[in-house]
Amino acid sequence: MALSVGTQAPDFELTTLGENGPEMVKLSEKIGGGNILLLFVPMAFTGVCTQEFCSVTSELSEYSNLNATIFGISGDNPFAQANWAEKEGIGITLLSDYEHTATEAYEVAYESFLPDKNLHMGGVPKRSAFIIDKDGVIQYSESSDDPGKLPDFDSIKAKLGELG
Repeated sequence: MALSVGTQAPDFELTTLGENGPEMVKLSEKIGGGNILLLFVPMAFTGVCTQEFCSVTSELSEYSNLNATIFGISGDNPFAQANWAEKEGIGITLLSDYEHTATEAYEVAYESFLPDKNLHMGGVPKRSAFIIDKDGVIQYSESSDDPGKLPDFDSIKAKLGELG
């Protein structure tokens, strides 16, 4: 079960691929400047994950107006994520949780991902969304066992609007 509202957000340090190569992003260094929206997705290059991140990319100005910084997190390596972002026009910062440490800390890891399709991969992130406020506290938490179910972005925007 995903971490609940009111919980202090666990810190993590994950890799992204920047202009000059791999860079580390530490959550605790991002807290305080506004709200943070963490979007966990199962895998790069899949239909629903691509749809989600492209949709969020098309609304970046709206999220910016809501004082939110967005990070997309998957277990893919940062080079695959960068290739995916370039191919699909994804404009949010993608973070590689290759070791599944953030996925486990936020309690959104599948025990076995898509076993009905013989993909018995443990540790894959469930499609999840967390809003972390400027004090580092989780103010919104949503996670689904159904990888095809998108987060409730209307509720996410409403909560960001409340937080200011």
